Amino acid sequence: MAGRRRWSTEEILDAAAELLVTSDTESFSVRKLAATLGTDSSSLYRHFRSKTELLRAVADRILLASMDGYRPEGDWKQRITALALRLREAFGRQPQLAAVWGRYASGGAGSRLVMEEVLQALRASGLPDEQIPARYHRLAVLISALIASEAGVSTMTPEEYDQGMELFRVAVLGADPDRFPALAHFARDIRPLGADRSPAFEELLAAQLAAIEHAIQAG
Repeated sequence: MAGRRRWSTEEILDAAAELLVTSDTESFSVRKLAATLGTDSSSLYRHFRSKTELLRAVADRILLASMDGYRPEGDWKQRITALALRLREAFGRQPQLAAVWGRYASGGAGSRLVMEEVLQALRASGLPDEQIPARYHRLAVLISALIASEAGVSTMTPEEYDQGMELFRVAVLGADPDRFPALAHFARDIRPLGADRSPAFEELLAAQLAAIEHAIQAG
């Protein structure tokens, strides 16, 4: 009897990424992936010690893909902005993994390339070396949080989105002006959380970069 096929690490990651297109990270399991590959879980655990390690590896491949063909251009702010937008676009194609990247540090090749470019850009800004790690951390938290938040909206079903919009309208437009005077005053101008994600992403990132620039100029 022929033995079961031995799957390579890259083939396992390919299959996991494909499965995650139609499955969120909570329902994803090594057992489900093994069934898709026609093997047993133990064969996959030879490559990855846990589901978390496997998900980190898939997320890191997205980081690696986002850096493919990347060339630093412009000043330090343009470099960081361009990189952030590349990451956003890459995770937009696999939104289920955006939260994984935000929750866990992958430590893979893709993660190192992203970290290196941001740190290099910050050094090019003229920021003192002793301030760079803290500024890097704030940028990393902001970018990963914005990407994860945007991805969370994009993974909603149309029914979930419509339900959320209806709840938003009831909560905001129906706010009692005596109890919530400010909310009632601005109700018709307040946008739901899922609206205008693109300009919000860029404006928040620009504000953080402006804060760094101000710190440099203040000496």
